[in-house]
Amino acid sequence: MCPVSLYACSGAAQTISAQGQNLVTNNVSVVEGETAIISCRVKNNDDSVIQLLNPNRQTIYFRDVRPLKDSRFQLVNFSDNELLVSLSNVSLSDEGRYVCQLYTDPPQEAYADITVLVPPGNLILESREEIVSEGNETEITCTAMGSKPASTIKWMKGDQPLQGEATVEELYDRMFTVTSRLRLTVSKEDDGVAVICIIDHPAVKDFQAQKYLEVQYKPEVQIVVEFPEGLTREGENLELTCKAKGKPQPHQINWLKVDDDFPSHAVITGSDLFIENLNKSYNGTYRCVASNLVGEAYDDYILYVYDSRADGAPQKIDHAVIGGIVAVVVFAMLCLLIVLGRYFARHKGTYFTHEAKGADDAADADTAIINAEGGHNNSDDKKEYYI
Repeated sequence: MCPVSLYACSGAAQTISAQGQNLVTNNVSVVEGETAIISCRVKNNDDSVIQLLNPNRQTIYFRDVRPLKDSRFQLVNFSDNELLVSLSNVSLSDEGRYVCQLYTDPPQEAYADITVLVPPGNLILESREEIVSEGNETEITCTAMGSKPASTIKWMKGDQPLQGEATVEELYDRMFTVTSRLRLTVSKEDDGVAVICIIDHPAVKDFQAQKYLEVQYKPEVQIVVEFPEGLTREGENLELTCKAKGKPQPHQINWLKVDDDFPSHAVITGSDLFIENLNKSYNGTYRCVASNLVGEAYDDYILYVYDSRADGAPQKIDHAVIGGIVAVVVFAMLCLLIVLGRYFARHKGTYFTHEAKGADDAADADTAIINAEGGHNNSDDKKEYYI
């Protein structure tokens, strides 16, 4: 597509070869109301006359003379090899095929087609509803009025391209009105995001309109512990704050204890909950519920009251120290076993048992042997070993 400028841009050159002479012209696209340049160029001219005719084959210029009484046509340049004519304030009625004619025998012709571009006269962006709730579908309509050729409509949501459904209505003089409908389901993240209708047309650049989505959504709820910072111990106080935001802003915030009654001396002030002198009977789940026109949401806080002597931080176990202690103990036990073994090995020996009762009362050794039980004179030595 040619850019919009003072002069229209040219299309493919039209060339007629006539007895060694070349007659050249160009197709032209021009935006309505602007200026078109029509050129007739000749190579190797033998002094033949050049003239320009309009689509009705009326002579616009014969050489450098303008027989047609239309002051919008002006001579830009004339020479033996070129006739250059401008047409200002172009309208749809000027569209058609113009003729460059070279007076040879027979006359030769080349053609220049002028196409008039008409940008959309207006851009209308409308939405089915101004405010939409999250999870619901909305519809936005973009209409490009009266353009030639028909406009192409594109959609963007933020930086995300979307696909609409277009309908084209043909008007007079090959003019068109294009309407595109965009349907989308919105979320809370879409609140404040721009939906942009972009017109793609050869006669205009950066032609667009945008609308900011307004999305209502249910509250987002978070319970924040204001006090204490660590463990909740017996005898201490507890302070919780319920933070809730939504669109519209939550109009009601309630505290409750799940599956149980509130402590009798709990104090609720707006979004704050305060319980003093905690004890273990207060254990349970405390819930903050916030609601607005869209819906409600909640957040839970589980209270567990520790003993008043509970340490806020668990004892850290140094595994390296414990490992070292175990190694020392094992080593000491092994050393003890070795020492005892060697000791008992050295003190292994024999001794005599006094199995004969009454031996202590005998006058001498012979009598003791005779008085020994069993009457054995030659009793064997009894040996016992121990380790």
